[in-house]
Amino acid sequence: MKSRSGLLIICLGLAACQGSNPYVATSRPLPPAPPQAATTFDRSAYPAPARDYGRYRSWAWLNGQLPPGTAWADSAQVAEAVSNALDQRGLRPLHDNRPADLFVSADLRLETRLRQVRDDYYGGGGYNRCCGSGYGMYNTVPIVRTYQEQVVVVRVDLFDAQSGQPVWSASAETSNQGKQSARADAIREAVEKAMSAYPPG
Repeated sequence: MKSRSGLLIICLGLAACQGSNPYVATSRPLPPAPPQAATTFDRSAYPAPARDYGRYRSWAWLNGQLPPGTAWADSAQVAEAVSNALDQRGLRPLHDNRPADLFVSADLRLETRLRQVRDDYYGGGGYNRCCGSGYGMYNTVPIVRTYQEQVVVVRVDLFDAQSGQPVWSASAETSNQGKQSARADAIREAVEKAMSAYPPG
């Protein structure tokens, strides 16, 4: 009896759902496009064209200023390292009044890094000589040492000389040996690391 009454309720529910829908879909027509829509090009709707780095052939320092010097390295050392790295990539410095293709700025600073080194020391048990059997427990004991290291950080920025827009930027670091004779090598190494990804491929 219960199953029949349940079946009757379901049939009545289905019959009620088959009535007409009181909601009617209506919409207003779209307004006409403004007159300037036919001649306006929306650049934001399309991706920017790929930059042609091959057209950059010459460069000059941004605002005519060499990279700033520091107590650790003078301006000429940084400028020479950057100039050599640009030269290796086919970019030549301009020394006359012709317009350059790129403006270049560079910055050098010393920063301190915290480094961690993990050493695993092995510990073990003993050996029973009379019976020839070994015993004991062998395990490792990790010891983590933290120390400070001073690094040389170089940042190089390239700007399109016509538009002023940034074209490329990178930074890199290398360890600071501290010795006066090794400073030029550290600057050169950091600049070369920073410029290693130019031109982007």
